[in-house]
Amino acid sequence: MPGIEIVALLVVASGLAGFVDAVAGGGGLILMPALLLGLPASTPIPTILGTNKFAAATGTSAAAYQFLKADLVGWRDLVGPVLAAMAGAAVGAHFAYQVDPAILRPLMVALLAGMLVFTLVRPEHGRQHAPRFSLGTRRGLSTLIALCIGFYDGIFGPGTGSLLIFLNVGILGYDFLRSSALAKAANWGSNLAALALFLWNGSWIPALAVVLAVANLAGGRIGARLAIGKGNTWIRWIFVGVVAILLARLAWQVATGS
Repeated sequence: MPGIEIVALLVVASGLAGFVDAVAGGGGLILMPALLLGLPASTPIPTILGTNKFAAATGTSAAAYQFLKADLVGWRDLVGPVLAAMAGAAVGAHFAYQVDPAILRPLMVALLAGMLVFTLVRPEHGRQHAPRFSLGTRRGLSTLIALCIGFYDGIFGPGTGSLLIFLNVGILGYDFLRSSALAKAANWGSNLAALALFLWNGSWIPALAVVLAVANLAGGRIGARLAIGKGNTWIRWIFVGVVAILLARLAWQVATGS
């Protein structure tokens, strides 16, 4: 365990991460760097990932519950994406022990830049809920999206929720609010599956993870309630801000090799 001052800062970061993640995804943008800075340099990356996942899984559980209570997306529409995200994340977490996640950074920079530009030049994007396909096709596509992004979440993670929201809006024609609800359910599944593998391998810091989980839980509940109350326009601008910051961070890491 780090000192009390570091733990206090990590608690604040975890609460903020839960709040942001519930609204627009990207909670890993806040908590992962905080853990990398706060924990000793000798801490294994899988241990940091496992500690982060424990906190994140708690926050996404709270946020997913809030969205489910609001009945924004039917529970039958969530079963496929949740199971697919769990399967994808389990495979991804396995590869996290064998592949350097840094190799994914240049690809993520390109994807995030495209997402940001598209969202800014299409101000109507995600404001109206206008599903493009039949119910069965939407369920199939949302399951496929969750499987692919679940794998990414298991092996790397930052921006998972933002990617899910963007694809749900762009492909399925959902508005930002319903996309956030669907993304949070899938993200809950991927977090849970990846976490199970990290815990099985002992890759976490139990005492710290529990403390951070409480803060993330509180942030997730508050973020989900505000998202439901304030609606699409507010979520869109939070989404733009999160993607822009995540893009800048990853681009800096690619440029400096850090």
